[in-house]
Amino acid sequence: MEGDGSHMSSKTSPRRTTRKAHDRGNPHIGIAGVVGLGYVGLPLMVECARAGIQAVGFDTDPARRRMIRRGESPVEDIASEDLRPLVKSGIVSVAEDWSALRDVDAISICVPTPLRKSKEPDISFVTAAAESLKPHLRRGHLIILESTTYPGTTREIVLPILESTGLRVGKDFWLAFSPERVDPGNVEWPLSRIPKVIGGITPECTREAAAFYSRIFETVHPVSSAEAAEMAKLLENTFRAVNIGLVNEFALTCDRLGLDTWEVIKAAGTKPFGFMSFKPGPGLGGHCIPIDPQYLSWRMRLLNFTTRFIDLAEEVNSEMPRHAVLKMAMALNHQGKAISKTRVLVVGVAYKADVSDIRESPALDIIELLISHGAKLRYHDPLVPTLTVGEHTLKSSPLTAKTLRSFDAVMIVTPHTGIDHRLIIRSVPLVFDCRGVTAGMKGKNIFRL
Repeated sequence: MEGDGSHMSSKTSPRRTTRKAHDRGNPHIGIAGVVGLGYVGLPLMVECARAGIQAVGFDTDPARRRMIRRGESPVEDIASEDLRPLVKSGIVSVAEDWSALRDVDAISICVPTPLRKSKEPDISFVTAAAESLKPHLRRGHLIILESTTYPGTTREIVLPILESTGLRVGKDFWLAFSPERVDPGNVEWPLSRIPKVIGGITPECTREAAAFYSRIFETVHPVSSAEAAEMAKLLENTFRAVNIGLVNEFALTCDRLGLDTWEVIKAAGTKPFGFMSFKPGPGLGGHCIPIDPQYLSWRMRLLNFTTRFIDLAEEVNSEMPRHAVLKMAMALNHQGKAISKTRVLVVGVAYKADVSDIRESPALDIIELLISHGAKLRYHDPLVPTLTVGEHTLKSSPLTAKTLRSFDAVMIVTPHTGIDHRLIIRSVPLVFDCRGVTAGMKGKNIFRL
């Protein structure tokens, strides 16, 4: 999944490649199975149905299964009013038993791949999905892993589990990797329009997977191997993590030089070639950008190779929450206030604008730091009504002029559309902007990252 609001801006659209080479394939696939019905799996099921392919979902969470059976969507990118008629017609359904895997023709595995505290990949969900599939694997099955992971996972982890049945890849069943590219909240790029990279264990696996996905996605891009497809996903997100790390370090440099970071970035962005505009922020968030590069870093450490750019970017990005809190504390000092005696409102706690997902959000670190410094803290987020940080459970405060006047400082962490930032500036003695939403605005109470 794509993540974090500190992203590059781009006005280009991907080239559409012809699909006629693939359209002839996979006439035998009539039913698609999707394992894992979260932000990746459920949208994929819906796209299968829209393409006229019957889709059956599998998930270990009984509450989620019940929701989808009622036509209620557990993910933001799929509206319940869009899901409900698909469920009612029967083209989308949810299985109660793993044995139903035997009745589907293609199986897409879309399960989480989190990072352990030791910064090692946790592929236990992938392993569990493969083990659940193993008793029901049959000849003719097409299996596609979509979960982001390190190069070699499909071949070294999933393949041996499936081949332990006695069936052989490329002969009895097909196995491929196709990285998910979901970008929550992005209405400009619906799932079917996002090009699909596909790499199989064998050339025939690639052809079968490409033929199937070409029925769902406008563009498919086959590569030479599963490892190439796995690596492509890591390059996409490592590119962003490293460039965000660079612009965050640039923000620290501008701070030391007394320069306005946002003014400098805007000026550099006027160059019509050779420059991509990334924005600094209070740290990385979401499931992908902070985590995916660490898969590659871990993999390369096993080969005695140091991924220096990745490690340095992670070091810079992980320090940004602390830098933001420190800089706001200094601004308060200039007003004769100590952070331990101030009422602070954090505005926006989701990891990026206009989503409710708080996974890896830098706001969580910022809130913990502010509380540890003794600040009397509240937060406002129209999409996150309650929030638990450590031992503290908080409720979103209303954003009114009366409420705002009760705070000494506001820190803008996530710039949701619709938040009245000018009201905040008019109502609060100190506004600390982590995202540049006040760039160009004047006011002695405005301070920026």
